[in-house]
Amino acid sequence: MPLPPNFLDELRARTPLPPLVGRKVKLARNGRQWKGCCPFHNEKSPSFYVYDDHYHCFGCGAHGDALSFVMQTEGSPFREAVERLAGEAGLEVPKESPRQVEREQRARDLHDVLDAAAEAMERRLRTPEGRPALDYLLRRGLTEDTIARFRLGWSGGGRGALAADLSPLGIEPARLAEAGLTKPNERGEGWSDFFFNRVMFPIRDKRGRTVSFGGRILGDGQPKYLNGPETELFSKRRVLFGLDMAREAVFRGKATLIAVEGYMDVIALHQAGFGGAVAPLGTALTEDQLGEMWRVSPEPVLCFDGDPAGQRAAARAAEVALPLLAPDRTLRFATLTGGEDPDTLVSKGGPPAFQAVLDAARPLHEALYDILAGTAPRTTPESRAALRNELVERAGRIPDRALAAEYRKALLDRFFESSRPARNGGGNGGAFKGGGQRFGEGGGQRFGEGGRRRGFGPPPPRIERRTIDGESTRLEQARCLLAITLAHPWILEEVEEACALLELPEGGCSQLRSAMLSWHGSHGQGDRDVASHSLDSAALLNHLHAAGHGDAFAWATRGTGLPEAARADAQPAEALRGWWHFYALLRGEAALVEDRQAAERDLIASNDPAAQQRLIRLSEALAAVRRGETGLEGV
Repeated sequence: MPLPPNFLDELRARTPLPPLVGRKVKLARNGRQWKGCCPFHNEKSPSFYVYDDHYHCFGCGAHGDALSFVMQTEGSPFREAVERLAGEAGLEVPKESPRQVEREQRARDLHDVLDAAAEAMERRLRTPEGRPALDYLLRRGLTEDTIARFRLGWSGGGRGALAADLSPLGIEPARLAEAGLTKPNERGEGWSDFFFNRVMFPIRDKRGRTVSFGGRILGDGQPKYLNGPETELFSKRRVLFGLDMAREAVFRGKATLIAVEGYMDVIALHQAGFGGAVAPLGTALTEDQLGEMWRVSPEPVLCFDGDPAGQRAAARAAEVALPLLAPDRTLRFATLTGGEDPDTLVSKGGPPAFQAVLDAARPLHEALYDILAGTAPRTTPESRAALRNELVERAGRIPDRALAAEYRKALLDRFFESSRPARNGGGNGGAFKGGGQRFGEGGGQRFGEGGRRRGFGPPPPRIERRTIDGESTRLEQARCLLAITLAHPWILEEVEEACALLELPEGGCSQLRSAMLSWHGSHGQGDRDVASHSLDSAALLNHLHAAGHGDAFAWATRGTGLPEAARADAQPAEALRGWWHFYALLRGEAALVEDRQAAERDLIASNDPAAQQRLIRLSEALAAVRRGETGLEGV
């Protein structure tokens, strides 16, 4: 008894071909595929290629799948090969039954019916009745070769046309209805064609068998595009238009797998040389369709229009993809602009125009951030907190924990980068060079040689100060702030947003700040007591060394020139007071005035003790700035 095609497809999908072939053939990685000497003929130069789901020898022409390989190399009959691979894959071979035999025979018959219908529609396209449809296709820029390759046709303009064409072959209207080509008429008597007055697009499964049709109406009728109904052979959520052609082009390394929106987009791209184009059938991409794409390519490109509808489609695709991501499968997103779609773009600009769109495709994590951030500015604490929570929540949907952590880090890095003001003019001097090199040149500066004071209490009597280089001073202030944060990472619970806003010297300072914020973001927020110090310095140090920031850590925490607040045994209040003091000096008086006004508004709105403490610290820091302090007098 023939086994169900769905079972055999599942068996092939669960049998990775390279490990199976590798038991008999010594294989070496060659790009995305594997290469070795053919086991079916003697050769010295490898010409035997193994892909995810098939093998091909360019020397002798041997070709097949996992079942074929077992049968050809071991002489096993088909049933024995199936049972062996099913046992390894953990599948149970379906038992024979008359009902299954009948179902398989009916499926074969339906494929034959659909092929006969495709031939009839192709012939009708070349008749005088089909001339308007052929003219339409030619006006759209399709060549005769392309029309023939995709087997495009014409449904006929009258009801019953298809049944009349196929009647000489003994195909009854009821059989056409099973194939999704006819339906009972409105009076309940007889049958009507499902498609009429439409340009016809045969829909094939990944093995190239016709399973349904799509049709585009000529004229102003609705719907503009119509797909066949669900049948035993056809499910819209599982099938991708053009996949049978695209998979071969991708496997041979001649194309990138690209998902676009419609039939004509796929056909136009194939004609322009982009043989990896596929499309869902009028619906958003489904989990099944993404799975089919990942079986062909680990990183397909999704190409959407730049209009709001295209952005919504991109957002839906990202939502579907996140729970399915793994280290070996992801997506890229390409966006069209100016109201173009792939069909019109290649028509106007040729292949180079679309290739430019492909070259600009963004990885999923970048596209996801842009989708969630949107176009509206995130200027309030509430809106920024909402965005941050969304970013962390989306990363958490990824089942692979290591990959989820990488996504969380990448998304939060973008989030914190967006908080920093743009730099005006040249950067501060002394960027960290790595390898323990300088962050800046202090020009012999030595601060605090005349007495040390603990904390940041009332200022000492004014004394004559030496002239201090501005860039070196700012660099040293940044070092003090970072050192306080490194010694007391729990501070980030309160100051994270403010820390992200600071404009620090370029290079090591800003990199160290980004690394700390990313580490804090990846450990979750909102459930820690500041006084508990549960965000400990040792864990942060381990993270920084693992991320390659050990030299920056050593520079920031070297023993000379640091305030008491940077000591590990400093009291929490002293550490916080010191941090806000250096924040004020680095932020600048004008920006600090705005921060203080915002803190006042927050306190009035919330009457929260934390908001009150923030206002007090900002007020103290602003007073210190206005007194002209550098923050380095007592260190």
